Amino acid sequence: MTKPLYSLSVQELHAAYAAKELSPVEVVRSVNERIAAYEPELHATWLFRPELALEQARASEARWLAGTPRGTLDGVPVTIKDNLATEGDPMPLGTAAYDLAPMTQDSPPAARLKQDGTVLVAKTTMPDLGMLSSGLSSFHELSRNPWDLSRTPGGSSAGAGAAAAAGYGPLHVGTDIGGSLRLPASWCGIYTLKPSFGRIPLSTPYMGRCAGPMTRTVADSALMMASVAQPDDRDYSELPAPGIDWTAFEVDPSFIKGKRVALHMDAGCGLPLDPQIAEAVRRAAKRIEAAGALVEEIKPFVTPKMLQGMDHFWRMRSCIDMQAMTPEKRAKILPYIRNWAESAAGFSGAHIFDAYSQFIATRAATVAATKAYDFVISPVSPNMPAPADHASPTNDPMLPLEHIGFTVPYNMSEQPAASINCGYSAEGLPIGLQIAGRRFDDLGVLQFSRAFEQIREAQHPWPEPK
Repeated sequence: MTKPLYSLSVQELHAAYAAKELSPVEVVRSVNERIAAYEPELHATWLFRPELALEQARASEARWLAGTPRGTLDGVPVTIKDNLATEGDPMPLGTAAYDLAPMTQDSPPAARLKQDGTVLVAKTTMPDLGMLSSGLSSFHELSRNPWDLSRTPGGSSAGAGAAAAAGYGPLHVGTDIGGSLRLPASWCGIYTLKPSFGRIPLSTPYMGRCAGPMTRTVADSALMMASVAQPDDRDYSELPAPGIDWTAFEVDPSFIKGKRVALHMDAGCGLPLDPQIAEAVRRAAKRIEAAGALVEEIKPFVTPKMLQGMDHFWRMRSCIDMQAMTPEKRAKILPYIRNWAESAAGFSGAHIFDAYSQFIATRAATVAATKAYDFVISPVSPNMPAPADHASPTNDPMLPLEHIGFTVPYNMSEQPAASINCGYSAEGLPIGLQIAGRRFDDLGVLQFSRAFEQIREAQHPWPEPK
């Protein structure tokens, strides 16, 4: 192999293992070395346990030598976000406020990946309670963006986005309730799919919350979906067994021809769109149009009232959670999060009812605006990544969600939405294109993403540790 072993894709690893050209032990050792070299500056992982990963790799190696691999992912390195439980490990949820009690069972994504023989090399970091689009945490060390260590990787899947861009193996699992997969994917230059709500079961489902793959390529995300998008009766919101051939993601650019594509350039709320992001997304739209799509720009459909309503409802939820804590534990949560949540203490019941109603209004508006199209393309974020130590792009707890106007609608409408790199800023920072599809058409979003992956602008080399 001429490529570093840590950078090999799932398909490359599977072929090399099957041909006995590589062992999972060699690959995991390479990933361990990569993590050890990068972590002193990146801080993307938690529970990095090289020897335990090698033990799992040896078990995979034995299966391959015996001709009994568990499938495509056997021996493939993977990281899993802090808030997805792994049996025997504590789950701090990014905050120093919780006791470190070992989890009694795996979350559904972790269980599936273990059953399929992957090698868990580390858990990845997240901000306090997953409520920030950054890697700022009272428990984890500050996670940084490998493209520019002074910038945030995004969040709340902060470590997962940074780990994928840094080459900590091919597969990383994150979660998303308003953009927590897609924002770090955009700012770290990787690929992610926020699937249809319920497509990947969770042990603690919540309105709009999804788990999803974070990878360098569309192919790796599709192959992870084949593993984790399986029923689990612990999730009362799970979708029926999909019956999807995830390997059908592999299409050529002709897939784009004739598709009706909406171009969404004005979120209708939040921060103004950075001109460099606007330019990159419009260039991507022109490439998609040149490939035969029928591209039509659409008007904004989310309003400031909708965004504020969702914000205020989430504030109250967190406020109630924090009121249940002892003062000593509550004091350990980041001040930004405390100030944000405690600001809801005086909200009336009528105000919170109106705030909750904005989730429904957002869903209705999103479906109405997009139902005539096969896909919707847009920026992922209106802004480039903020400084690493900022809690959010505004760094203002009273304006915490001004950057999620493009992403949060699809959490509420339950539609699949991906982020794929479509260009770079003048400083060389990645810029993400969001590709959203109709509800349940996760495969279609992967296929459109794969077609675009083949026609997009030339990609810059992945970042290297200093």
